[in-house]
Amino acid sequence: MRLVRLSAGLLLAACLLPRIAGAASPLIGKPAPALVRADLSGHRVDLAALRGKVVLVNFWATWCAPCQAEMPTLIGWQNQFAAQGFTVVGVSMDDNAATARRFLLRHKLNYPVVMGDDKLGEAYGGVDGLPVSLLIDRAGKVRAVFKGETDTNRILDQLKPLLAQH
Repeated sequence: MRLVRLSAGLLLAACLLPRIAGAASPLIGKPAPALVRADLSGHRVDLAALRGKVVLVNFWATWCAPCQAEMPTLIGWQNQFAAQGFTVVGVSMDDNAATARRFLLRHKLNYPVVMGDDKLGEAYGGVDGLPVSLLIDRAGKVRAVFKGETDTNRILDQLKPLLAQH
């Protein structure tokens, strides 16, 4: 019985490991897909222009509870790590820009937010659920992908070494 439980546990761990480590995404190690859009304030956001910075691209929506739960942490990281060359780029997957804009103002997001769509979501490996965050290094390569509700400490564990690289 003990062996069966151990085997079942190892099988479960093997199934979850790719998602946990971000290895399930074909984007890992490749240049991040293009992202050029106006943010909700009308300013141009061009991911290629952010080379030299570590970027967290965060797909979210106003109706997504896990997205809302991680936003205070993202706001804190934007404040804490901006001087080290870090920025968050939010991608709202809401259908209506006015809804996202009201949310942004109400929650005082301190990073740019652009509107996303199915085409952009597909370019980033498919955004079938929210939130989805991609950690991009200073060279513009995707280093990690986090899908669904994620312990932000896992993101931070991968963020800090990227910030230390210059």
